Amino acid sequence: MMNSLLRIVIADDERPARSFLAAMLRGFEDVRLIGEAENGAEAIELIERERPDMALLDLQMPEIDGLGVVRLLKKSTMPIIAFVTAYDEYAIAAFDEGAIDYVLKPPMPERIAKVVARLKARVAQPPLDLTALLSKLAAQDPTAGPLKWIRASLGPTMQMIAVDDILYFQAEDKYTKVVTEAAEALIKKPIKELYEELDVEAFWQIHRGTIVNLRAIAKVERDWRDQPIITLKARPEKLTVSRTFAHRFKAM
Repeated sequence: MMNSLLRIVIADDERPARSFLAAMLRGFEDVRLIGEAENGAEAIELIERERPDMALLDLQMPEIDGLGVVRLLKKSTMPIIAFVTAYDEYAIAAFDEGAIDYVLKPPMPERIAKVVARLKARVAQPPLDLTALLSKLAAQDPTAGPLKWIRASLGPTMQMIAVDDILYFQAEDKYTKVVTEAAEALIKKPIKELYEELDVEAFWQIHRGTIVNLRAIAKVERDWRDQPIITLKARPEKLTVSRTFAHRFKAM
């Protein structure tokens, strides 16, 4: 049976905006504000710890924005999402899909009341698959860019890894290995899907199962078959470039 209280968390990098929104939510007898986060990483930790019914996420947070939070959350802990945004057209595009609600900045009490009422009605419904919608919204987002953070398994723990710190990605069984200077971790995202989200100026696919960070390359040599072999700046292993992608290194 659904709890009579709607348990909500807020994520916004601006303290005045969080405080203003929190004050309005506390005015509803059937709403309980159970936590606030000032960035995306804190939002993910808060949501997965507290398991709220709903999350109000600012779309324009630095580093990990609202879309990034939803992408990185475990599906098993995904609450109902409402984005908080200053971009009217962007918000309406999300709302028109029917999967995500929105609150425009500055938030107005009547709008908050409508969002709370609608989302209370949806709490008992199964969680929606937001994959396609997130891709569409990212394409419309005026602040969107290439993938900046990866959430990966490092032993028994989950870790947030900045994409710029990753030396290369490599397919490994049903997972993709994420390799930094100091560690190796695993994600479930396939290489093909991952490559589409990376900055193509910084990351090149060099094999069907390998993507390398160009900034991590120390030198490129050729073996006896004339295939390029990559030596990394900060790792001892060498990466072989397949014939399919060898043309990228002809000038090296």
